[in-house]
Amino acid sequence: MTTTPGPHPTATGADQRRGPFRVGDRVQLTDPRGRLHTVTLATGGTFHTHRGYFRHEELIGAPEGTVVVSSGNVEYLALRPLLADHVLSMPRGAAVVYPKDAGQIVTMADIYPGAVVVEAGVGSGALTMSLLRAVGDAGSLHSIERREDFADIARGNVEGFFGGPHPAWQLSVGDLADVLPTVAAPASVDRVVLDMLAPWENLEVVADALAPGGVLICYVATTTQLSRLGEDVRSDGRYTEPMAWESMVRGWHLEGLSVRPEHRMIGHTGFLLTTRRLADGVEAPLRKRRPAKGAYPVAPDGAPAEDADLWTPESLGERETSPKKVRRAQRDAHPERPTP
Repeated sequence: MTTTPGPHPTATGADQRRGPFRVGDRVQLTDPRGRLHTVTLATGGTFHTHRGYFRHEELIGAPEGTVVVSSGNVEYLALRPLLADHVLSMPRGAAVVYPKDAGQIVTMADIYPGAVVVEAGVGSGALTMSLLRAVGDAGSLHSIERREDFADIARGNVEGFFGGPHPAWQLSVGDLADVLPTVAAPASVDRVVLDMLAPWENLEVVADALAPGGVLICYVATTTQLSRLGEDVRSDGRYTEPMAWESMVRGWHLEGLSVRPEHRMIGHTGFLLTTRRLADGVEAPLRKRRPAKGAYPVAPDGAPAEDADLWTPESLGERETSPKKVRRAQRDAHPERPTP
């Protein structure tokens, strides 16, 4: 006997991705040269370029995949932005985690529906969207951000993408070491994702929160950060041998018989390091391979080299985000607020 499955509840944000264009939808327009323009549909709104304009009403109520023609006889293909498109075009205060890295994080950290995940270093909320997509409405994602203005931008971006608050998401402002013990019981978290300057400073508090077998994945920008993090993970004693890698994406030109790599590619954006929580009282097996000569530098007197002064944003090449850029991103992320 066969049965007809009943209706399933709609997942958060799913309705935003279906049906004809509506007022408030973000629409990605592609011109004949492949240039992209992102607009938010509004009653009475118009889209202008130096080659003419068209009214938003021409798209409101039309199906996705519609072609609209401007007054200058330029055709634009209208589609809803994919998550990767949205992330790269949304307002940002901090640099975003690129889609290629977000996909790696979701897969290599095994972020699954219903998982309990903690994210620290929210930035503009780019990775948060991918994590919420992965855990689903039945999961839990607690995001922790040190800067209140960045958290404000992230909230506007995430809620704008999902069409409102996500039931699986909580956002706290503060330091991970202070917030995590208050929001997660010991051994209650399945996955932890760290995108911060010095993730090694939080290995202890993360180990307390992670369940045995839980995954820690860290995103760092430089080889010096990667080296320090890997050594501290090993010396902590509560984690498995770390694994590190980076990913690069190269597009291809497809035009008849002219099939070749694109001249530009998305190269290095950051390194990813994963490790897993051991059961309490278990020691990690000793490494069998021998480190390369000179892998552990020492001072002239034979003592370990002192590197405490190396770990500053300036020494690692990070650029401070200007207050003006942050304020502009806050305004763009919250269009519902009145303009001061």
